[in-house]
Amino acid sequence: MTKKCSTAAFLVLLLLAGGCATHFTNLTPQHQERNANNLYPVEVALDSRQQTLRWQTIQPQIVVGTEFYPMRLTQLMSNRWEGLVPIPASSNLVHYRYKFDYDYNAMGNPKSDSSLSPEYTLRILDRAEQK
Repeated sequence: MTKKCSTAAFLVLLLLAGGCATHFTNLTPQHQERNANNLYPVEVALDSRQQTLRWQTIQPQIVVGTEFYPMRLTQLMSNRWEGLVPIPASSNLVHYRYKFDYDYNAMGNPKSDSSLSPEYTLRILDRAEQK
Protein backbone atom coordinates (compact mmCIF):
# COMPACT_ATOMS: atom_id res chain seq x y z
CA MET A 1 0.00 0.00 0.00
CA THR A 2 2.82 2.42 0.91
CA LYS A 3 4.54 1.72 -2.40
CA LYS A 4 1.35 2.55 -4.34
CA CYS A 5 0.88 5.83 -2.42
CA SER A 6 4.48 6.93 -2.94
CA THR A 7 4.26 6.07 -6.65
CA ALA A 8 1.04 8.04 -7.00
CA ALA A 9 2.55 11.02 -5.15
CA PHE A 10 5.60 10.89 -7.42
CA LEU A 11 3.41 10.88 -10.54
CA VAL A 12 1.43 13.87 -9.25
CA LEU A 13 4.68 15.76 -8.65
CA LEU A 14 5.84 14.95 -12.19
CA LEU A 15 2.58 16.25 -13.63
CA LEU A 16 2.80 19.45 -11.59
CA ALA A 17 6.42 20.04 -12.57
CA GLY A 18 5.65 19.40 -16.22
CA GLY A 19 2.81 21.91 -16.15
CA CYS A 20 5.10 24.71 -14.98
CA ALA A 21 7.47 24.72 -17.92
CA THR A 22 8.89 28.14 -18.71
CA HIS A 23 10.35 28.81 -22.13
CA PHE A 24 12.62 31.73 -23.04
CA THR A 25 12.96 32.95 -26.62
CA ASN A 26 15.93 35.23 -27.11
CA LEU A 27 14.90 37.79 -29.75
CA THR A 28 18.32 39.48 -29.82
CA PRO A 29 20.59 39.03 -32.84
CA GLN A 30 23.88 37.28 -32.09
CA HIS A 31 25.85 40.15 -33.67
CA GLN A 32 25.39 43.91 -33.38
CA GLU A 33 27.36 46.79 -34.81
CA ARG A 34 29.44 48.77 -32.32
CA ASN A 35 27.78 52.05 -31.36
CA ALA A 36 29.02 55.24 -29.70
CA ASN A 37 27.20 54.85 -26.36
CA ASN A 38 28.27 51.20 -25.81
CA LEU A 39 24.69 50.22 -24.87
CA TYR A 40 23.19 47.32 -26.80
CA PRO A 41 19.50 46.34 -26.87
CA VAL A 42 18.42 42.82 -25.97
CA GLU A 43 14.90 41.40 -26.06
CA VAL A 44 13.28 38.23 -24.78
CA ALA A 45 9.86 36.56 -24.94
CA LEU A 46 8.63 34.44 -22.05
CA ASP A 47 6.11 31.65 -22.42
CA SER A 48 4.87 29.63 -19.50
CA ARG A 49 2.36 26.84 -18.99
CA GLN A 50 2.24 27.67 -15.28
CA GLN A 51 -1.40 28.63 -14.84
CA THR A 52 -0.77 30.06 -11.38
CA LEU A 53 1.79 32.59 -12.64
CA ARG A 54 0.88 36.18 -11.77
CA TRP A 55 2.00 37.93 -14.96
CA GLN A 56 1.63 41.42 -13.49
CA THR A 57 4.33 40.63 -10.88
CA ILE A 58 7.08 39.67 -13.34
CA GLN A 59 10.34 41.56 -12.79
CA PRO A 60 12.84 40.66 -15.54
CA GLN A 61 16.54 41.43 -15.44
CA ILE A 62 19.54 40.92 -17.68
CA VAL A 63 22.38 39.15 -15.88
CA VAL A 64 25.96 39.78 -17.03
CA GLY A 65 28.41 38.12 -14.66
CA THR A 66 27.40 39.47 -11.25
CA GLU A 67 25.71 42.60 -12.64
CA PHE A 68 21.94 42.95 -13.07
CA TYR A 69 20.27 45.34 -15.53
CA PRO A 70 16.52 46.11 -15.52
CA MET A 71 14.20 45.35 -18.40
CA ARG A 72 10.89 46.91 -19.38
CA LEU A 73 7.82 45.50 -21.05
CA THR A 74 7.90 45.94 -24.83
CA GLN A 75 5.10 48.23 -26.02
CA LEU A 76 1.93 46.52 -27.22
CA MET A 77 3.19 43.10 -26.05
CA SER A 78 2.27 41.13 -22.94
CA ASN A 79 5.12 38.62 -22.83
CA ARG A 80 8.17 40.47 -24.26
CA TRP A 81 10.73 42.57 -22.45
CA GLU A 82 13.64 44.70 -23.59
CA GLY A 83 16.67 46.24 -21.95
CA LEU A 84 20.13 47.61 -22.58
CA VAL A 85 23.43 45.88 -21.86
CA PRO A 86 26.56 48.02 -21.45
CA ILE A 87 29.58 46.57 -23.23
CA PRO A 88 32.87 48.45 -22.86
CA ALA A 89 34.61 49.63 -26.02
CA SER A 90 37.50 47.33 -25.10
CA SER A 91 35.29 44.23 -25.36
CA ASN A 92 33.77 42.53 -28.40
CA LEU A 93 31.81 39.81 -26.61
CA VAL A 94 29.39 39.48 -23.73
CA HIS A 95 27.68 36.46 -22.19
CA TYR A 96 24.31 37.15 -20.59
CA ARG A 97 21.18 35.53 -19.21
CA TYR A 98 17.67 36.62 -18.40
CA LYS A 99 16.32 36.27 -14.87
CA PHE A 100 12.62 36.54 -14.17
CA ASP A 101 11.38 37.02 -10.61
CA TYR A 102 7.64 36.55 -10.18
CA ASP A 103 4.84 35.57 -7.84
CA TYR A 104 2.45 32.70 -8.30
CA ASN A 105 -0.82 31.73 -6.68
CA ALA A 106 -0.50 29.09 -4.00
CA MET A 107 -2.62 27.80 -1.15
CA GLY A 108 -3.03 30.80 1.14
CA ASN A 109 -0.83 33.72 0.10
CA PRO A 110 1.02 34.04 -3.22
CA LYS A 111 4.59 32.74 -3.27
CA SER A 112 7.70 34.01 -5.05
CA ASP A 113 9.92 32.18 -7.50
CA SER A 114 12.34 32.90 -10.33
CA SER A 115 13.48 31.42 -13.62
CA LEU A 116 16.88 31.75 -15.24
CA SER A 117 17.39 31.45 -18.99
CA PRO A 118 20.22 29.62 -20.71
CA GLU A 119 23.33 31.66 -21.41
CA TYR A 120 23.41 33.69 -24.62
CA THR A 121 26.32 35.42 -26.37
CA LEU A 122 26.32 38.80 -28.07
CA ARG A 123 29.22 39.72 -30.32
CA ILE A 124 29.96 43.35 -31.12
CA LEU A 125 31.32 43.96 -34.62
CA ASP A 126 33.52 46.91 -35.49
CA ARG A 127 32.98 48.43 -38.91
CA ALA A 128 36.27 46.92 -40.15
CA GLU A 129 35.02 43.40 -39.27
CA GLN A 130 31.85 43.81 -41.32
CA LYS A 131 33.62 44.35 -44.65
